[in-house]
Amino acid sequence: MDILKFISFSFLLCLTVYARYDCPDSICGNNHFDIRFPFGIEERQNLKNCSYPGFSLICSNQGRSILSLPGAGDYYVRDIDYLTQEIQLYDPSDCLPKRLMNFSTSFSSSSPFKAVAYRNYTFLTCSTNLVLNRLNVISCLSNSTTSTLATTSSSVASQMISLYSCSIINNSSVPASWAFQYQSDFLTDLITDLVLTWDEPNCQECEVNQGVCGFENAIIREIQCFDSPGTGNKRPVQQVFKFIAITLLIPGITCLIGVSCYFCLEYSRSSRASASIQSITTRTTVAPQPATGLDDSTIESYTKVVLGESGRVPGPNHGSCPICLAEYHPKEIVKCIPECEHCFHAECIDEWLKINGSCPVCRNNPSPARVT
Repeated sequence: MDILKFISFSFLLCLTVYARYDCPDSICGNNHFDIRFPFGIEERQNLKNCSYPGFSLICSNQGRSILSLPGAGDYYVRDIDYLTQEIQLYDPSDCLPKRLMNFSTSFSSSSPFKAVAYRNYTFLTCSTNLVLNRLNVISCLSNSTTSTLATTSSSVASQMISLYSCSIINNSSVPASWAFQYQSDFLTDLITDLVLTWDEPNCQECEVNQGVCGFENAIIREIQCFDSPGTGNKRPVQQVFKFIAITLLIPGITCLIGVSCYFCLEYSRSSRASASIQSITTRTTVAPQPATGLDDSTIESYTKVVLGESGRVPGPNHGSCPICLAEYHPKEIVKCIPECEHCFHAECIDEWLKINGSCPVCRNNPSPARVT
């Protein structure tokens, strides 16, 4: 029964290991990019096994993929590049500059994502009449009387203050994509999407080899690269058989060692008893006692005693059998010679008395006539 339980447990555990491979790609709405590891869609995929912590997406009723950044709010996902490990985001309210002004202070360090690069911006407000036809303004932060601009040049900001009586709203370190990292002039509206990247999990090498990145299995949470579907992937099956072999081999070896030890102990005890009997027999050959053993009926007539929990033997006896020299244990059967009350293991004294008719301890010759 225990073996059946172990096999059943091993089989269920193998199914748990194999469950990792049931992680198909997902699509949200009409987006052209797939959603797969390390990302996963909430309520649609088994996020614990099929996505990395912090990479869960929400698919809205309008078919938009939403990423929630700790401390920075929700953003729509425009694209995901798994090879470069970059995600392209945009503002649901279509006013990304407003959110970028405080992005560096609100963005939590606990997020797995980080900016590709940062640039220092000066945000200014100016009179609309003075700058509307001269400079590009941030339209979502401007109105008919006041316009908002942003520049990465401190000298340009100073000129705007002196020439157009502009005032500084904010100096911020703004996440920037590589596309305009080295610009030094005004940016039109800062309407370029927010581009973030991630370091962990690192699946770039796997992507280069056109593999599928994911957890090794539902128990071992290490990242592994698997072959793409349809390329002759044999690794999951090999892993299952490998796991079965290990789970069966280890208990089998343990059981074999236990059985071997048991038989070794029994053989050692038997060998000691035989050696002791032979030694005593050799010593008694020079004694004047007869060498003829007792008959079976006489030997069987001797009283047998089952030892109690203390293992103590009645009569003038010690804690070990004089024939095999092994200690007495509870529940063992001993047999005592009625003439001298010396006791021995039942199997030891039976074998002895068949060969020798005297007590191995005192050498007295038991008299069948006095047996009760």
